[in-house]
Amino acid sequence: MKKIIMIVMGIFLFLQAGVLSAEAGEKPDYEKYGKIAIAVVQADYPENEVTDYEYKGRNTVAKNFVEDNFNFLVASKGVEFNVIVTVQHDLRNKKLLSLKVTEQKGK
Repeated sequence: MKKIIMIVMGIFLFLQAGVLSAEAGEKPDYEKYGKIAIAVVQADYPENEVTDYEYKGRNTVAKNFVEDNFNFLVASKGVEFNVIVTVQHDLRNKKLLSLKVTEQKGK
C-alpha cells in the first residue's frame, strides 16, 4: 500500500513539475524539497498511511531565502491529521537551510 501511495505522489509531483516547467521553461526548485519532505514524513510516521500531499506555496523570508510549505494528510488507526513540512532554502546556492515538521491533530 505504501508503494502505491509513493507512486501516486511521485506521479503527482511529476505532473505538477511538468505543468510549471512548461510555463517557466525549467524545473521548479521546490520539487527537490518536496521529495525531501516526503522522505521525512515517511521516516517520522513509518506505521501510518500518507493519504494526501499538497504543495502549499512559497514565502520569502529574506533576500534569496525562501520557505516552501508542504501539507500531508496522514492516517493513523482511522484518524487523519495534517503534517506540515516547512523547508527553508537559499535560492543562490540551492542549499537547504532548515526543515521543520509540525503535526496538527484535531481538525
